[in-house]
Amino acid sequence: MKEIIIIILISYLLGNFQTSYILGRVFKKTDIRKFGSGNAGTTNALRVFGKKIAIATLLIDALKGVAAVMIGREISGDIGAITAGVSVVIGHNWPVFLKFKGGKGIATTIGVGLTITFLSGIISIILGILIVIKTKYVSLGSLLAVIIWPVITIIVYKPFNLSLLILTTLLAIMALYKHRSNIRRLLSGQESKLGNKLN
Repeated sequence: MKEIIIIILISYLLGNFQTSYILGRVFKKTDIRKFGSGNAGTTNALRVFGKKIAIATLLIDALKGVAAVMIGREISGDIGAITAGVSVVIGHNWPVFLKFKGGKGIATTIGVGLTITFLSGIISIILGILIVIKTKYVSLGSLLAVIIWPVITIIVYKPFNLSLLILTTLLAIMALYKHRSNIRRLLSGQESKLGNKLN
């Protein structure tokens, strides 16, 4: 139990590192949460700061997920890896140091997914990218990718692995919750497309 608590704390605190917020403060003297969509994530970083900071945000946020899982696995095997994966995304989405106002967790979820469930993760990511290319809606591609991820995990990983299903389902639920405003805008036809500037 002590090991699991340590994993949760390390992973949560690692998730608290808000890349777009920190890069925005350092290089642009700007709090990204006050501009664009108000989200401290890759898509809003692209709109507010441009490609360089957006790419850095995507890579570093994904690497947080990778690092947390590797630390968790080193400490307590597969259970540690799964615990770390959930905890780092919680830390990213609800960081205590920024009054629990973080990002939506997609990049960090990608890092977790590729480290623990590489095959189903890469299939889901490819499907999500294709949806974004087709529709220009980043939120739609992200949402459909995380929704299909648990299903693909069940299909490709034999024998059935309940721990992986729980992991992918929990991360999908968190992503859906954090994207609830995007879902409302998608349904009403008001969601901004990739490349559009937000006022």
